[in-house]
Amino acid sequence: MQKFIIKLVGSYLNVLSYVSVDYAANKALHLFSIPRKGKLNETQKRFLNSAKKEILTFEGLDIATYRWKGNKTTILLVHGWESNSARWKNKIERFINQGFNIIALDAPAHGASGGKLFNALLYSEFIHIVSKKHQPEVIIGHSVGGMASVFFQQKYQLESVKKMILLGAPSEFKGILKSYIKLLGYNKKIEHSLNKIILKKFGAIPSDFSTSKYSKDIETEGLIIHDVKDTIIPYTDAKLINKSLRNSKLITTKGLGHSLNNTSVTENILEFLED
Repeated sequence: MQKFIIKLVGSYLNVLSYVSVDYAANKALHLFSIPRKGKLNETQKRFLNSAKKEILTFEGLDIATYRWKGNKTTILLVHGWESNSARWKNKIERFINQGFNIIALDAPAHGASGGKLFNALLYSEFIHIVSKKHQPEVIIGHSVGGMASVFFQQKYQLESVKKMILLGAPSEFKGILKSYIKLLGYNKKIEHSLNKIILKKFGAIPSDFSTSKYSKDIETEGLIIHDVKDTIIPYTDAKLINKSLRNSKLITTKGLGHSLNNTSVTENILEFLED
């Protein structure tokens, strides 16, 4: 049923494109930028309530942050699409036991943060606001949170950041966009108009928004962890980022999927932090 509705929406916008392609493409981009907001379960609520919560702002949008205070290195946690800070629960509990100072934020239009639309550039500005305040030595980003973290560090070159850890992170925005276009079945008219609208709105074409490309300007030590069977973000993306982020190493997992929510991954991270 869900697949039918998705294809129905795509077909509707395809028909609409013959009346006004720009209008149809703008609708497609809007749809692409709206995450589904999931509800926290009771365990997640209790966990987030154990943190010190603080709201920061960027251009009038609330940035929900959570802090578990420790006396060691400050780690900033950056979640991915249609997620929230509670996704880090297992890792945070392990980090707390090791004495790390933990900060997590909710992305634009996610969790308790403000906004209705999401994009990685806006997310990178949220990361900047939080990082200016807390000066993390380590940033850990999952999925598009990893991409946004690289966009942030490439732009701002925050000196406090010594290590970056990218979990299942995408390399090429153009690949994400193509997957969306394929999923909805958009025609070439909408595809071409989407590229023009993105250029006008963000000042660059989709292929310019590249984690691997931006990584070339980053000297920070990096750890990339990616599952070879990841069905959301292809493993080849990890290899591209690893090649570009000069001071990085790649750990390949098998059977952990895109979430990488596994104790072995946590131990890989701790080993990297203590190295």
